[in-house]
Amino acid sequence: MILYEHLNTNDKGNLTIGGLDTVDLAREFGTPAYIIDENVVRKNCRIYKNAAIKYFGEDALPLYASKALCFTEMYKIAAEEGLGIDCVSGGELYTAKKAGFPAERIYFHGNNKTDRDICDAMDMGVGTFVVDNCDELYAVSKEAVKRDTVQNILLRITPGIDPHTHKAIVTGSVDSKFGSAIETGQAMDIVKKAIAAKGVNLIGLHCHIGSQIFDIEPFSDAANIMARFIAQIKEECNYEIDVLNLGGGLGVRYTEYDREIDYEKSIKDIATVVTEYCKNNGIKMPKVILEPGRSLVAAAGITLYTVGGVKEIPGFKNYISVDGGMPDNPRYALYQSTYTALIANRATEARDYRATVAGRCCESGDLIGENMEIQKAQRGDILAVLVTGAYNYSMASNYNRIPRPPVILIKDGKARIAVKRETYEDIVRNDVL
Repeated sequence: MILYEHLNTNDKGNLTIGGLDTVDLAREFGTPAYIIDENVVRKNCRIYKNAAIKYFGEDALPLYASKALCFTEMYKIAAEEGLGIDCVSGGELYTAKKAGFPAERIYFHGNNKTDRDICDAMDMGVGTFVVDNCDELYAVSKEAVKRDTVQNILLRITPGIDPHTHKAIVTGSVDSKFGSAIETGQAMDIVKKAIAAKGVNLIGLHCHIGSQIFDIEPFSDAANIMARFIAQIKEECNYEIDVLNLGGGLGVRYTEYDREIDYEKSIKDIATVVTEYCKNNGIKMPKVILEPGRSLVAAAGITLYTVGGVKEIPGFKNYISVDGGMPDNPRYALYQSTYTALIANRATEARDYRATVAGRCCESGDLIGENMEIQKAQRGDILAVLVTGAYNYSMASNYNRIPRPPVILIKDGKARIAVKRETYEDIVRNDVL
């Protein structure tokens, strides 16, 4: 086992994922390629769903935060596993529609929904809007009144929590671009406006404090703050909040130095905070929603590359260059994210070589990792980067006019293409000559 049970080696010394030889997968589908173990995704969906129902009650619902990995087959998997989904753009809504995802289980997020986004979502029959600010509240209200309908909404609330993660992925602090802060009084102000607004039905509140968080305390603190705010709304407005969306953000183990997280226990701990507060303060227990994204899909994925060359600079550093890079994985350039990498065709050998894994772009910052522990490589080797199921394909670009890799889903010993490899023709398709 290498980090996770579905990652192992075979008698050839090659890395396997879901029992399939990654060298064979690279030969069949080419590189770079994203490989996703569907069984792992489904297993994680069930962990969340079963734990949510067990500790929060039968009406609890995990939503798949689909920005982590978005293509039609992922929405089909989420639907089959009984999850709702969190969409943050018109493109994600359109993909969900193409996949036939039940619109009533879609929660539409985003801090700047355009008029078109709002209209498209209502045309689809999206079940719930997560409203970020007053301008958006009135835009949703106006469109609903125009249609002579009533749209269910949650309000995004900022609980003022700093989870001590990378500043680029903190979303729950008072000065966040998302939501209305309790601390400044703006949260109560938008609650009162939502209660009074026509065409909308305020059913609940939403918060999200950030992502890649390993400590349970920030989640428990946020849950406690939100429960108190629900009590405050009842006292000041004589209004019952029926739904509490506590967001997502539980961390994922990318390297052997990261801690493991027991997701079921974490859900249980958060549930204890909410249920005890409601019980002790005479508050109706709300329907609780969770929003896992990364923790459903990250570990399920790896990316396979072909090594193009090795460059050693005595006294400085070593480089291993691959046929992908920041266009298919921008996370190191954005956050200095750490990964585990290995030479897939020599996976049982010691990772006793230190190197910077560099991409093929004409950009000094095109790196997948620096000073990585890996086997010594040579041209033609297959290099695997592990735990790339989240925020790799979904953040991929065509920088340097490089086509995006395919997404290969594997399940029960079989591999299939879920997203085709882009071609050069795909890249110029929308150019006007």
